[in-house]
Amino acid sequence: MYFAALLARTEDGWEASDTELDDVETLSDLADLAREASPDEDTVLVLIEQEDAWFGVVRVDGEEDPRIYVSDAAAAARSSYGEILLTDELLGRDPGDDGDDLDDLDLDGTEDGESDDAEDGGDGSDASAGSGEAVPHGPVGDAEVLDDLGVSEKELRSMSGDAVGEIAEALGALDVLETVR
Repeated sequence: MYFAALLARTEDGWEASDTELDDVETLSDLADLAREASPDEDTVLVLIEQEDAWFGVVRVDGEEDPRIYVSDAAAAARSSYGEILLTDELLGRDPGDDGDDLDDLDLDGTEDGESDDAEDGGDGSDASAGSGEAVPHGPVGDAEVLDDLGVSEKELRSMSGDAVGEIAEALGALDVLETVR
């Protein structure tokens, strides 16, 4: 079960709205949705949570590029909503890297005669970019995304369970978030 909400910071505090992500296919779509929630180009947070598996925070400040934090990339990669957040840039991949086709070409600069399949017991490197193994277990992204709003990197990384609620509580927005839950 997923929960997604938009928190828009206004002069009067935080305003929350639940959001439907069925029509969102890319991070750009998600950022546009967030920008629509705040015509004054204020800070908008998109909070996404899949039960106790993972959560993500996307911060949009006006026309700036979105800042993203995902608590567990491997868990999020198994989710259609998580895949929206796990951009090539966030995962340290070259944009447009399709993974399997390019892996077959062995163009990653580490050619030593071994195939990627022989690395199953290896060091967990990203040699197979684009495949499920390339997505790290654990957090990825900008863990300082909420620092200036009162949620430190350490606090964000330690959240689990109802992380969306914990974030909203730290922002002073729990009451408005609960109205859309």
